[in-house]
Amino acid sequence: MGCSRLRSTPPRRHTEFFGDEIAEVFRNSGGEGPISGRVWAGLSPQAEDLYFEKSTYSAFFPGSSELPSVLRSRGIDTIFITATLTNICCESSARDANASGFRVIFIADGTAARRDQDHNAALHNIYRTFGDVRPTNEAIALLCSGQA
Repeated sequence: MGCSRLRSTPPRRHTEFFGDEIAEVFRNSGGEGPISGRVWAGLSPQAEDLYFEKSTYSAFFPGSSELPSVLRSRGIDTIFITATLTNICCESSARDANASGFRVIFIADGTAARRDQDHNAALHNIYRTFGDVRPTNEAIALLCSGQA
């Protein structure tokens, strides 16, 4: 995140809730208060960071969150995807982001699935069709060089 901050591009984060029962599980395990206060401290959240809630697997599905419109309003056309699960939320977001005109850079070692075969299959799908798949060090180099 150092290069992101140097380029004055605050990181975007989102949370997800699927129905009342699952939402209650997340609320009870994730703490109370604003989303920004529930982010793991190891990520070094900053006051200028932006947070979004999403209502579907994909953060880029139309109507799921405000993320796509905020990115567009800031002139951002390239996204980096890191999270879990590779083959569910991450792949869904990559597909919808690509279909919405965003350049997708999917971080292979910054995503995970329950099984290696699921993770690898999703990486293959993304690489062949929806975006670029890179390890963290290459993605950081792209960001710092201004190529992303």
